[in-house]
Amino acid sequence: QEYFLESGGGLVQPGGSRRLSCTSSRVIFSRTTMAWYRQYPGKERELLAHITAEDRPNYTDSVKGRFSISKDNAQNTVYLQMNNLNSEDTARYYCNYYGDIPRYLSDWGQGTLVTVSY
Repeated sequence: QEYFLESGGGLVQPGGSRRLSCTSSRVIFSRTTMAWYRQYPGKERELLAHITAEDRPNYTDSVKGRFSISKDNAQNTVYLQMNNLNSEDTARYYCNYYGDIPRYLSDWGQGTLVTVSY
């Protein structure tokens, strides 16, 4: 059974918005720092944003001002609200524990694919 289940991806037009969700039946998000990552084909996963157990968000420069990470502890769900999307945001998006070097993390889910195109 996978640790994390991501959903919410799909086709979105440039300039549009999308909200991704991440749930888990094995990890309690209120007790740990969770993060969102994305991966381009043939590239390593990159960290986008993380949110602490105390609900403090942090963002990388690549998404600061456009993406917002949040958490619903009652639903054990982490969200990534993505606004003003462009073609460079086309990627597969994953959630996982926070790690500044994603390749050292394990237990990746299937991710959810976001395609930004007309």
